[in-house]
Amino acid sequence: MAALNYHHLRYFWTVAREGNLTQAAQHLNVSQSALSIQIKNLEGRLGHKLFERRNRQLRLTEAGRITLDYANSIFATGDELIHTLKGVERPRQTIRIGALATLSRNFLIGFLRPILKRTDVNVILRSGTTAELLRDLDTLGHDVVLLNQPRVRDAASTVISHRISEQRVSLVGTPARVGKRPKLAELLTQHPIILPTADSGIRMGFDALVDRMGITPHIVAEVDDMAMMRLLAREGTGLAVLPPIVVKDELTNGVLREASRLPGIAETFYAVTRERNFPNPLVKVLLHGSVRN
Repeated sequence: MAALNYHHLRYFWTVAREGNLTQAAQHLNVSQSALSIQIKNLEGRLGHKLFERRNRQLRLTEAGRITLDYANSIFATGDELIHTLKGVERPRQTIRIGALATLSRNFLIGFLRPILKRTDVNVILRSGTTAELLRDLDTLGHDVVLLNQPRVRDAASTVISHRISEQRVSLVGTPARVGKRPKLAELLTQHPIILPTADSGIRMGFDALVDRMGITPHIVAEVDDMAMMRLLAREGTGLAVLPPIVVKDELTNGVLREASRLPGIAETFYAVTRERNFPNPLVKVLLHGSVRN
């Protein structure tokens, strides 16, 4: 049996990490046609297709995902061998994290805190929609994805949703709007309300709450971005329905005040991973850190 050509494996590994032939070819300083030939040679040697094209994008097949897991392990071991024999520090570890674009930045910092000050860690953080993030998780573009809703696991799924935090939700506004902290019903009827969009868990909880109270609030804005909700609240546009952690700094310095907690409403955060033969050990560090926090 012919030995595996590790030069071809390195080419495959680069394409899988870059996500497309153009960037991988530029990184390797070879032509796209030459790179394609090397990938085909590796596929012939392994007896499986490693990539498939979907909407002009390269995606790993199941065999490709397995090959990438082994390639990561092989090259990491090679790097460790070189650094061990040369007696130098090991290279920096990299972790790729995807985060829902609407998540609180303060929450993200809290989640990342266990590794932020480590000099041996390189954090790559990208935001996107739930569909985009889960697609990248499936193709090994992310090691972990942060969402505010769990992913349901079935017999065909390899995703695992780790519940890492729950934050209460409140009405938040400027001191001028909040005044002397009137009752919740008065706040909801006397002030414009800034809400998340209808597809969010917070919004669903809010709609159920005002329905039980028999209140029809004046909705001045519906926003799918927590950072924008924070800015609208700071401008005095209305009272915002959001977790206080989103406006932690503003609450501390008095720019905003928490008018009232909304009973029965909370935002839950999940770290979503997928089963892998060689999981990134930094994911476990972050998950353990979130449990301690």
